[in-house]
Amino acid sequence: MVSDGLQLVNLLAAAVLTGNELGTWAVVHPALHKLPFRDEVRAEQAITRRYGYFMPGLMLLTIVSGFVAAGTLDGEAQTLLFSASGCFTAMLAITLVGNVPINVRTLGFGEGTEAEWRRLRRRWDLLHLGRIVLDVAGLVLVALAAVE
Repeated sequence: MVSDGLQLVNLLAAAVLTGNELGTWAVVHPALHKLPFRDEVRAEQAITRRYGYFMPGLMLLTIVSGFVAAGTLDGEAQTLLFSASGCFTAMLAITLVGNVPINVRTLGFGEGTEAEWRRLRRRWDLLHLGRIVLDVAGLVLVALAAVE
């Protein structure tokens, strides 16, 4: 059935997105923060550049597949998927308004001070935590819709 395939694509995309965001928060950034300042900056720039190729497509796939799958359903499953897609859309809004401008500054960070860098990264981390809350909520809703 088409709706089952769409739900599966959405579930997989939501799981990969959420897992990646959690891994970034729990593993990648804590390890980077332990590096010497200039090494941390260079490593963060390399990672930010790489994520810039991967994450936009994954975020869009998660959102679009959720809305499309929801459109093929009715009842509680549809409501759950529309709600999940709303969570992921809110996450994308935070990303575009908050994290992306910081990413641009990160990529261009040259001879700034360590204090400036720490302020920038604290702001990014706080925004990222908000995105994770929305991602986890969205994934839970997608999973609930799948078993509905």
